[in-house]
Amino acid sequence: MPTVSRLLYRFLGGLFLFMLPCFAAQADDNNALELLHEPWNALLMQHSTLDGHVDYQGMLEEEDKLLDYLLSLRKVNPRNPAWSSNDTKAFWLNTYNAAATYLVLQYYPISSINDIRVKTVGGQKSPWDAPVVEVGGQSYSLNQIERQMLTAQFHDPRVHFGLLYTAASAPAPLAEAYDGTRINQQLDAQARRFINDPTFNQLASGQVQVSGLFDAYSAEFGTETALIAFLNRYARTPIQPTATIEYQSFSWALNDRTPIGNAQALGQH
Repeated sequence: MPTVSRLLYRFLGGLFLFMLPCFAAQADDNNALELLHEPWNALLMQHSTLDGHVDYQGMLEEEDKLLDYLLSLRKVNPRNPAWSSNDTKAFWLNTYNAAATYLVLQYYPISSINDIRVKTVGGQKSPWDAPVVEVGGQSYSLNQIERQMLTAQFHDPRVHFGLLYTAASAPAPLAEAYDGTRINQQLDAQARRFINDPTFNQLASGQVQVSGLFDAYSAEFGTETALIAFLNRYARTPIQPTATIEYQSFSWALNDRTPIGNAQALGQH
C-alpha cells in the first residue's frame, strides 16, 4: 500500500506535468514579446545618451528600422488574453515612445515637438491629437495611448516617468525597451532617477521645488500630502509631511543634444 508521502509525490508530479504546457506557453509569449520589441530596444540602446537625451540625428539614420517596428505593430492584438497586465503596460509604453520618436524624426530638425502640426483630412492636428500609430487595425494618437490605454487602465502615475515626451524637462528615456517581466523595476528606477535629479527637483526636509510634471498630473499624484508620500518612496532626502511644495516651469525644448531652454508652462496636451 503506497505511503502518504508517495501519494503526495505522485500528486505533485502529476500537477507539474499538467502545468508544464502552461509554463511553456507563458515562456513562448514572453519570447514573442521580447522579439517584437527588440528593434526598438536596439535603437534605444544605440541612441540614448548617458546624460539622458536622445541622439535624433543618429536615430534618423536608422529611421527605416523604427518604421519597420511601428509597422509590425499593425498585426498585434493589444488585448491578447495571454498577456499579463504588465505585458500590456510595457507594450503601450513602447508603442507611445516609438511613435513619438518617429513623429519627431518626420519633422527633424525642430526645436520642440509642440512645433509640429500634422496634416489630417480637413485640416491639421497637434502632435498629441493626430493619429500617429496603428495597432491591431486601429489608429491611435499619443493622447489616446496615454489617457485611455495607460492611465485609465492601470492608474499608475509611474508611467509618466516612462513616457518619452521628447521634452528637455521630461524624465530621461530609459535606454532599453520596457519589458513586462521587469516593468516594475524599470519604472521604479525611472522614478528614482528623475525625482533625485537636481536638474528637475530640489528636495529638502521642509521645502521642495519639483517638476511641473507633478502639477500637470496632480489628478494622478493626488493631494500635496499624497505627493510628498509618493516622493518619499524614492527620494534620498526624507521630506516632512508638512513640507511646502513649489512647482517649477517645464521646458518643451526637444530633448536632443542641446541645453534646456525656452521654458514653458506644462499644460494639458
